Amino acid sequence: MTDAEVIVVGGGHNGLICGSYLSRSGVDTLLLESRLGVGGCTSTVSDLGARFNICHCDHTLIRAMPIADELSLADHGLRYVEPAAGAIFAFHDGAEPWAVFHDAEQTIDGLAAAYPCQVDAYRRYLRDALPVAELVIAMAGTVPSARRFAGVALRRGARGMARLLDWSRSSASDVLGRYFDDWHLTMPGITVGPSVWGLAPDTPGTGLAAINYASRHLVRSGRPVGGSGALTDSLQASMEASGGRIRCDSRVDRLIVDAGRVTGVRLTDGMHLTADVVVAACDPARVFVDWLGDPPVAARRCVERWRDRPVADGYESKIDAVLSGRPVLAAGSGLAERHPDLDPLGQSMYVSPSPDQLASAHQSRGKGRVAERPTLLFDMPSVSDPTMAPGEGRHVLSLEVLFTPYLLEGGWEGSAEPERWLGMWAEMMEPGALNLVDSWRVMTPNRYENEFAMHRGHTPSCAVTPLAAFLGRPRETTRYRTPVKGLYLSGAGTFPGAGVVGAAGRNAADAVYTDLRGGSLI
Repeated sequence: MTDAEVIVVGGGHNGLICGSYLSRSGVDTLLLESRLGVGGCTSTVSDLGARFNICHCDHTLIRAMPIADELSLADHGLRYVEPAAGAIFAFHDGAEPWAVFHDAEQTIDGLAAAYPCQVDAYRRYLRDALPVAELVIAMAGTVPSARRFAGVALRRGARGMARLLDWSRSSASDVLGRYFDDWHLTMPGITVGPSVWGLAPDTPGTGLAAINYASRHLVRSGRPVGGSGALTDSLQASMEASGGRIRCDSRVDRLIVDAGRVTGVRLTDGMHLTADVVVAACDPARVFVDWLGDPPVAARRCVERWRDRPVADGYESKIDAVLSGRPVLAAGSGLAERHPDLDPLGQSMYVSPSPDQLASAHQSRGKGRVAERPTLLFDMPSVSDPTMAPGEGRHVLSLEVLFTPYLLEGGWEGSAEPERWLGMWAEMMEPGALNLVDSWRVMTPNRYENEFAMHRGHTPSCAVTPLAAFLGRPRETTRYRTPVKGLYLSGAGTFPGAGVVGAAGRNAADAVYTDLRGGSLI
């Protein structure tokens, strides 16, 4: 008698999605989460008398997936508010910010006033990028296989396929540089692509980041009412309504393997839980390197490959602040003239350094320092979603900073760096913005490690392109099945990677169900 037919380890949104699909399909499923509550990096937490999103609050690609409908998430409280713009792109050099809207022509109208020499380039970019973005989104929502990916391409008359393959092999700076000759158009695409992934823009294989602008014209960004955690709250409710069980404060430290097959897990308190299948919706490196012990013969090559991989350091920090009032964007005068109905604080703002400043940021991080002008991402969720406001007339601010080293020179304790970042944010506001900051806290890579079990503060991300996924390489992150019988993977370390997408959870559930029951569940 097993404790569950399937144990899912990890209560982030992918683990919850996987557990929800399996539970709805009649599979006895138990989800284990090491923290006191589910959600992982998609959580919304209470602190300083307010509620803060652990990571960025914009949900885009998951809204292109059928997940919310298939799991009836609206019945469990999930609602979205849609900011007027997908994003605002600003710059440390004080150049005119510009906005990308769901409506391409509205975006182009704004560019015509702010960057008129780039309008023709943007139209040419859209002509090429939209078919690629359509393919990528469709493939992300498809269970990966050569047959299914080929079917997606054929249904679209193979439009964009050749360019997708080309961009998959290229770098983001190369692809964007084919269209734009002004870094105020190329750097935002790098900021929301390679920079967010912790990579340099000239890294081969980052070229698909170029679809970011185009994808925002295909899928409207939204924010869950009540914070990002409203998504995972609804997923928890969906799973439990289907008979699935969730157990928090349960940290796994070992997989139990018998005769080459996983038979359960061991918790840090010594308890053993048995199951026919284990889905690890967490860092694959920790699964293979730390949890397997003496791996079965069939898995040894895979384990050695993961052991030989360099250990990545986290590179992101974040300030959460409570504001006593609403600041005014100093750089927003041009935006206000071009888009009088746009509230510049009602959507996310990405602040890009120049190419030289970005190169310096990478060098500084390697030396344990933060760049003079790092990449910034900030938003005030309470502007578009009043339920996030900590009181009448008060607001919350989230300020993400890239690249910040895991090991800061001199240590993070007592460092003046976080206050410097707040100062950079205040420079973008009208005078007096700092006086509005009532209280604040900072999350640095070491805190992410301690509080969210992120090894060295790094969020694992699958670096696999659609081409690699087409070929099924590597199998464990593109097909979710591992060489250990009964062990499956999901989460940000599997296809299609990090971000709030949810496809990895859905796809992993399908792989498990297919092997258990002999048919697809999606």
